[in-house]
Amino acid sequence: MQIVTTNDIPGYVVEEVFGEVFGLTVRSRNIGSNIGAGLKSLVGGELKGITKMLHDSRQEALARLGEEAIAKGANAVLAFRFQTNEYEGMGAEICAYGSAVRVRPA
Repeated sequence: MQIVTTNDIPGYVVEEVFGEVFGLTVRSRNIGSNIGAGLKSLVGGELKGITKMLHDSRQEALARLGEEAIAKGANAVLAFRFQTNEYEGMGAEICAYGSAVRVRPA
């Protein structure tokens, strides 16, 4: 499965477009991360617990995007993007999205 941010893949031809696909996850922060983030905000610096949560969440959303594309018969996703939103002050919603397509070498 090729997943790219571009609208095409050099050396490949799009044979079929299956439409938009999504991978979504919503994650809450644990109490330790919230306390650590509150203390860290006093002195500044990276919020490592939250950074890890967002990294893991993006990986999960990306995997779900790939699964949905495969289920539609695609072998690639074009115009891939992430969107991240805060979820009611308790966590984060991460959405991976793009266009599912079948490509072949040119």
